[in-house]
Amino acid sequence: MRYHLRKVTGHHLFLPLVCLVAVLLANLVATPDFFTVSLNNGVLYGYIIDVVNRASELVILAIGMTLVTAASGGQDISVGAVMAVSGAIICQVLSGGEVSTSAYAHPLVLALLAAFAVSALCGAFNGVLVAKLNIQPMVATLILFTAGRGIAQLVTNGQITYVRVDAFKEFGNFIPGCPVPTSLFFAIGATAVMSLILRKTALGMFIESVGVNSHAARLVGLNSARIKIIAYVICGLLAGLAGFVAASRIYSADANNIGLYMEMDAILAVALGGNILSGGRFSLLGSVVGAFTIQALTTTLYAMNISSDQLPVYKAVVVVVIVVLQSPVFRAAIGRLGRARVSRGSAGKGVAA
Repeated sequence: MRYHLRKVTGHHLFLPLVCLVAVLLANLVATPDFFTVSLNNGVLYGYIIDVVNRASELVILAIGMTLVTAASGGQDISVGAVMAVSGAIICQVLSGGEVSTSAYAHPLVLALLAAFAVSALCGAFNGVLVAKLNIQPMVATLILFTAGRGIAQLVTNGQITYVRVDAFKEFGNFIPGCPVPTSLFFAIGATAVMSLILRKTALGMFIESVGVNSHAARLVGLNSARIKIIAYVICGLLAGLAGFVAASRIYSADANNIGLYMEMDAILAVALGGNILSGGRFSLLGSVVGAFTIQALTTTLYAMNISSDQLPVYKAVVVVVIVVLQSPVFRAAIGRLGRARVSRGSAGKGVAA
């Protein structure tokens, strides 16, 4: 029995899931109707549906952030800005290249290809700075973090570009006849595709190897720089996909607000998922659970009438507690405490005998 319990508690997803369940159960007291789901006009509504819906973009970002963290031992803080660039390009192409409310003059496929190409280029730019020039990831990605929204403003001529096309709105909201948010399918698809690629190819093993010891990886024949660049390109592509979903949700390109501060939530999702921020082994599912935990916490605080100005303070306190609970030092301390109790129990039985 003790062996099975230790096996369960030692699983890499145990603590992330415990944290998610704890945040959800806290709502039974704070917000009794948090789990209430209603069906209106063929669409599901409720706090829990809002968590699933809003977390979709964060899940997509967290997957890319996980690969970058594992490969380079650093984080990409430009993903929010890349989301804004992607959304700006998509809406600008769909509006016929003009800031207007007219129907789009180009197919959606062309808009997506353009946005993904630019997003991949942004990822490659970050990857080259990190892998080829050996610049610290936080410093290298700070360039696009600062300039990305300016680029999006240039694309949209400094205005909010609206696309009033029902087909475009459906990708970030609901498809007629389907009560589940469409964004959830993008999150599931991104997770499934990346999991399949990492399982069926050697990319996952290569990323872990480079993250654990880049020098040793080079000695065994791996091109560490290329693998890091690939990780950043994938992260850029996923940020572009998240930008598409975000723009579709509001059917417009708002360069100042799309993806704002989401890079920080993505990093937190990776950390809450039990991943090591210094690189090496990683868990995509852990990051997905972490993303839902962050969004559940955000939705919970809004449901408790916490203002947006005060939200970061409460979120920071809860996140600190969760991170401490998942830290190796805390786990080791709990393990020592458990072994000490077992030793005292065994000693007591010996004396009694």
